[in-house]
Amino acid sequence: MGAVLSVMLSVCCLPASAWAAAKAAAAVKVSGAPRASPSVPQQGNPLLGREKIDSERCQECHGVDGQGAGHANGPEGKFAKLAGQDAAYLVKQMQDFRSGARKHDQMAIMARSVSDEDVRDISAYFASLPAMKGEPDPKAAATSAIGQRLHEQGDATRGVLACASCHSPQAQGAALAPRIAGQEWRYLDKQLRDWRSGDRKNSPDGVMNKALAPLSDAEIEALATHLASQ
Repeated sequence: MGAVLSVMLSVCCLPASAWAAAKAAAAVKVSGAPRASPSVPQQGNPLLGREKIDSERCQECHGVDGQGAGHANGPEGKFAKLAGQDAAYLVKQMQDFRSGARKHDQMAIMARSVSDEDVRDISAYFASLPAMKGEPDPKAAATSAIGQRLHEQGDATRGVLACASCHSPQAQGAALAPRIAGQEWRYLDKQLRDWRSGDRKNSPDGVMNKALAPLSDAEIEALATHLASQ
């Protein structure tokens, strides 16, 4: 069970109505046709989801507490923390893994092997957990300050808006802009670089690819460090 985490340093941030519509659609479906009533999104059952993360082996990578386990905290930053993440966002990522809109060989296989109902229940379970925990690093204070400035203020000289404009000032997420505060820094760093290079491109209208394009390696590292420490 993987998630995606992204940072919105947007040159053309989507309007709130677009995010809201996307969130409603993701809550209603995982793949294929919408359910009977798009106006009443189906909600997952977190209690059932707790059982299913074991049977579907989600906890082996993401941890029973959603704080990451094993390789999630390794040097490659393969797996995201999921604790407290928005359920509709998690459902959408599974939909994208299924369709190929988001590339990840292991997650594509898992997404296709789990039913729509199980996806909703598992997403509801992770969303119900206490939010992912930050990992402050005093040695990275100077670097993190650059990331803090990008998150809070952006860079008007390059047309880069603040991450906070979509992910909220505390980076807790809004609509389908995910929670990124406290995410594992290696994972964040890799996702940001993948957005910039185009290896990942499953954001609406390619907004994340545009958002990360102006940033240098040092700025991406600073942003990941800052957000992970929150």
